[in-house]
Amino acid sequence: MGAKENAAVEKYPAKPITIIVPFAAGGSSDIIARMLGKPALKQFGQSFTVVNAPGGAATIGMNELAGAKPDGYTIGIVGASVFLQPLYGQTRYHYPSALEPLVQTTSMPMVLATLSEKPWKNLNELVSYAKQHPGEIKYGHCGLGSAPHITGEMVAKEAGISIVQVPFKGDSEELAALLGGHVQLIVAATPAALKEHVQSGTIRILGVAEKHRLSIPGFEDVPTFNEQGLNVTFSLWNGIAAPKGMPAAEKARLTVMLSEMINDPEFKKNMEELGMTVEYLGPEEFSERWIADNAKLKKAVTETGIVELVASQKK
Repeated sequence: MGAKENAAVEKYPAKPITIIVPFAAGGSSDIIARMLGKPALKQFGQSFTVVNAPGGAATIGMNELAGAKPDGYTIGIVGASVFLQPLYGQTRYHYPSALEPLVQTTSMPMVLATLSEKPWKNLNELVSYAKQHPGEIKYGHCGLGSAPHITGEMVAKEAGISIVQVPFKGDSEELAALLGGHVQLIVAATPAALKEHVQSGTIRILGVAEKHRLSIPGFEDVPTFNEQGLNVTFSLWNGIAAPKGMPAAEKARLTVMLSEMINDPEFKKNMEELGMTVEYLGPEEFSERWIADNAKLKKAVTETGIVELVASQKK
């Protein structure tokens, strides 16, 4: 590295960094970006400029990110849509290869919930009931082809049961449908939103799609799917990515700074108060997860027929 490049890295970042959020203001991705803005000044000496680019099931924002100059001054919040959208139709970029995973920030566990008044007390009882009443049970989720929809279909396939998926426009709508008796189950990626109903005894959580039990207060005793004999693990993570081709020195400096910001006690506290679990993964671990989840989701949406279902809805 020459003197000129050395000077550039030492000065980096010499101006504010743009962080693209491919969703509207107020959602979990937007909150993460804005919360990171607080320790950014402390760690970087520069601020984060949050740019919301919603629409197209996150493809508008991801197109902006993938098409940006890979100089370390444009990064973005990403999630499972990085892998899913290219599987569901033609996209301007193949995001898994056009973007470079930097770090994972948070993870939101997927849970299967039902009303406490229902006759099944655990996953095994639910599976037995569903086998005796094929097609009778409906489960709600937050949108066709979404991670909760995929999780629901993975559970059905692994258990060998027939349950009917019902898409809603968001978490609050699917929760209202469960409480109103319009569906018998929901797959949710926001356990915190269910907390008061679990505490009041209205809702029972049947299982968690994680490798380990949750540490979220009130959910510690909920068994995983694996514990109950179903090989289903999947959590909805958020991470930070950059356009492919970022110089190695700037990337190294950026990932160290991001690590300090994400592991900042105040950031962790703020995230937990909002019901999100900080689960930091560095560049190597996050790259491994990126590759593994890409393969896992491709297999899941193909084997469960979700790819065809989404395609038929687009026609």
